[in-house]
Amino acid sequence: MNAAWLIGAGLGLVAAIGVGIAVRAAPPLRPIRLVDRMAPYVGESAQPSRLLERPAANSAPFTVARRLFGPVLGEAGSYLERVVGGAASVRRRLAGLGSTTTVEEFRVEQLLCGACGMVLAALFALGAGTARGGADPVLVVLIGVGGLVGGVLGRDWWLGRQLERREQAMLSEFPVVADLLALSVTAGESPVEALERVCRLTGGELARDLGRALDRARAGMPVTKALSELGEQTTLDIFTRFLHGLAVAVERGTPLADVLRAQAVDVREVGKRALLEAGGRKEISMMVPVVFLVLPVTVLFALFPGLVTLTSLAR
Repeated sequence: MNAAWLIGAGLGLVAAIGVGIAVRAAPPLRPIRLVDRMAPYVGESAQPSRLLERPAANSAPFTVARRLFGPVLGEAGSYLERVVGGAASVRRRLAGLGSTTTVEEFRVEQLLCGACGMVLAALFALGAGTARGGADPVLVVLIGVGGLVGGVLGRDWWLGRQLERREQAMLSEFPVVADLLALSVTAGESPVEALERVCRLTGGELARDLGRALDRARAGMPVTKALSELGEQTTLDIFTRFLHGLAVAVERGTPLADVLRAQAVDVREVGKRALLEAGGRKEISMMVPVVFLVLPVTVLFALFPGLVTLTSLAR
């Protein structure tokens, strides 16, 4: 009994010491060293803001796989880049999404998606072959290769779909944002203050991009440079013109309200044309069930009584 009491007391003491050390080392209670206090003031150059830093490679998706198989995945991604190509297109789409993922990291994601597709396709082929009485190894290998290619190309297709949906959302948000900016500028606010007000009052992809540019400006980058860099990253031409107009207005102090209203009208016209084009395409797709489903059923209902009558008379 005494030994058990001593063991329990020892374990409790160790646990209490561990909890005390953890609490003491937590950021609210952790003591700040003198070196850390003096470093920002005596350094040779100011430390760059973390808002402008590129994230580390281990902050992207598939962190565990990259840490375990980093060199192998890097070499495989380089080989995939040489085979597939299109690095400029991938870089443009990633920048259009506002993503911090690099082309190399995207190739790694493609490889992992291809590996998952290959495994799933091979397992499906193996299961189907076993259910029929025997699996053909050549067929399993071919289906696995098809799953690999499908996974790699599917990840690239999904990136394009993400960019397309984001561009559509930005086009739908742009007229409202432009009108709000025009009202703020007309009320006497500067372009930067108007941008801050719009980002604070609205949400969505467009406000998120403008907020990111304002974050760079607050971190020390000139506002015109932040807006110009955002215009180079985006894939929408009308948004690029909008950002360049804002940069020129901030730099030279030119009138901006009329330009913003005109751009909002242009975007609405673009949306109307896109809606008319979509309606024209939907008309053709709507004819498919009419021609191949409704019309045959109508003809069948019209001819079936006559066919029954002729069959009974023939007998």
